[in-house]
Amino acid sequence: MPAGRVEDLLRDLAPQVLGALVRRYGHFDTAEDATQEALIAAATAWPRDGVPDSPRAWLIAVAARRLTDLLRREQARARREDTVARWVLPADRVAPAADEPPADGDDSLILLFLCCHPALSPASQIALTLRAVGGLSTGEVARAFLVPEATMTRRISRGKQRIRDSGVPFRLPTGEQRRERLATVLHVLYLIFNEGYTRTAGPGLLRADLAAEAIRLARLVHRLLPDDPEVAGLLALMLLTDARAPARTGPHGELVPMAEQDRGLWKADQIAEGVALVSAALPRGPVGPYQVQAAIAALHDEAPSAAETDWAQITALYEVLRDGKDNPVVALNHAVAVAMSRGPSAGLALLDELAADDRLAGDPRLPAARAHLLELLGERAAARDAYRTAAARSTNLAQQRYLHGRADRLTDAG
Repeated sequence: MPAGRVEDLLRDLAPQVLGALVRRYGHFDTAEDATQEALIAAATAWPRDGVPDSPRAWLIAVAARRLTDLLRREQARARREDTVARWVLPADRVAPAADEPPADGDDSLILLFLCCHPALSPASQIALTLRAVGGLSTGEVARAFLVPEATMTRRISRGKQRIRDSGVPFRLPTGEQRRERLATVLHVLYLIFNEGYTRTAGPGLLRADLAAEAIRLARLVHRLLPDDPEVAGLLALMLLTDARAPARTGPHGELVPMAEQDRGLWKADQIAEGVALVSAALPRGPVGPYQVQAAIAALHDEAPSAAETDWAQITALYEVLRDGKDNPVVALNHAVAVAMSRGPSAGLALLDELAADDRLAGDPRLPAARAHLLELLGERAAARDAYRTAAARSTNLAQQRYLHGRADRLTDAG
């Protein structure tokens, strides 16, 4: 098997192997180290010797043996009988032979729930999810969020320590706790995707690798929970949004707004899949926010042109979102939709109401939206000032260049 296909296979198997080890032996930290060493061994051996008949069992066997070695080394360092007794593996937990199928199912969903434990901060939840389930190295996670690798190492280590101290069992939660934890899992994946689709800071607009990883993990959750409409809604939302990525930047990395994008560059296969997912999920109910957002994205993607976008329907859907939760970004998007369906003045009136919301203080989206609506009304000077305010608030260089460009264009026109 070519090295590239081996890498893809190992990426898919990594969370399953780690989940199996944590389920059997506990010791999240050590299990992750053992899994990484097994993956390295496979990356070396499989392209040369061929992929074994049961690659998952092979990895679990190698990782379990390595885990045993690591635990024994830890015991030797401790030099205490009580520590040794606590770490020695019982006889009925011997690793399976490499050619035997594992008894466990896919533990990836349990691992996701574990990484999204409520005792962790959102930043730690995201970092652990990308590290343990996504298979990214600590350095890759650090680069994704523009922090030093040492900082990310400490963040991940603290997250693992909190999980260990919590004593949470390695199994899916049930009842209301499961619903709450699933909501956290979906939110973490949503945040990862958003950072990939529009990075918070840095030179480029996109982090395609992060967006792709979020979609891959959402597919994993959907495969394991195919009847959950909000899981389907989130996957649909990601696919429909990411479908526009090829047209979002120009040849020099400059931002291209949706109204000016070449829709022929949009990914038709993803649009079709996303529309099918949300169309199947909506009738199952209850309708949650990811399904509504996916429906909005579908209306954008299915419009033949920007002028033919069904803004009235989009406005109605944003009103459903707004009524369901007090979210200032939803309110801002609703104001823009109102402007497009009922006129810029109506939208500006709603934006004026949001100006006092402290949650949007420092956010570039509010002055950027104001600038756009003021420009539509022909108020060039006020629009130019609002664009510059938005540029000053943005930490993404592509967005800054776009906003300054809009302001300069209005200056030249004046």
